[in-house]
Amino acid sequence: MCNIRDNLRNAKRIVIKVGTSTLTYDTGKINFTRIDKLARVMSDLANQGKDVVLVSSGAIGVGVGKLKLKGKPKTVREKQAIAAVGQCELMHMYSKFFSDYGRIVGQILLTRDVVEDDIRRKNVINTFENLLERGIIPIVNENDSVAVEEIEFGDNDTLSAIVAQLVGADLLIILSDIDGFYNGDPKKNTGLKLISVIEQITPALEKYAGGPGTKRGTGGMATKLLAAKIATAAGVDMVISNGINPEVIMDIMEGKDVGTLFVSNKRSGSSGQ
Repeated sequence: MCNIRDNLRNAKRIVIKVGTSTLTYDTGKINFTRIDKLARVMSDLANQGKDVVLVSSGAIGVGVGKLKLKGKPKTVREKQAIAAVGQCELMHMYSKFFSDYGRIVGQILLTRDVVEDDIRRKNVINTFENLLERGIIPIVNENDSVAVEEIEFGDNDTLSAIVAQLVGADLLIILSDIDGFYNGDPKKNTGLKLISVIEQITPALEKYAGGPGTKRGTGGMATKLLAAKIATAAGVDMVISNGINPEVIMDIMEGKDVGTLFVSNKRSGSSGQ
């Protein structure tokens, strides 16, 4: 197991995904401490010569907080309008915090139709490459202000895996409100086991994955398992870990036994485990 995790130290291109539950408090207000830590850790990785990409949820959640709404909007038109406000606020915060550590960020908003069209997909890849060549940290979100069912990814776990595939990442880290992948739902049952390393996604594992996550987000373990399928099939290792302290990213990069590692297909066959 340790040998598999040791390989994470060599990851050169890393995609990190944070959910709304990581970026905000239960009140819906922004958790500035976590965003600051996230910016510091990612900037430090960039200073080490690594390419880092951030996939960030939170546009609607931040918009709800900014507009002092009582809850998440129900209709598509409301969600799109509030996302427009929230995305602006979110990028303003990221720009400020990353600049404190000497880093420039760039925004990329995606919808499914963009990555499914060959020409537009190539253009997006070129944009990522150019930003990374310039030392700029791309921050990606779904374009919630225009996305409708036909062109949306549905959740940013899936989006992060697709982004990892697009940029040819070595590692995808998903920071969530849970410590990793368990053999059941730890929020409903006690005494469950955290699975440290998963080399193959089996029907039994799929049964362990529950429904949606927190009331502030849209994902859950089922969407993370789907992300793991996409990432590992593309040759990308993926780790799910708790985002309560973003400094856990450094522990993952050092090969420490935190969270759950989904081993990419290119390595699982030759790991000897």
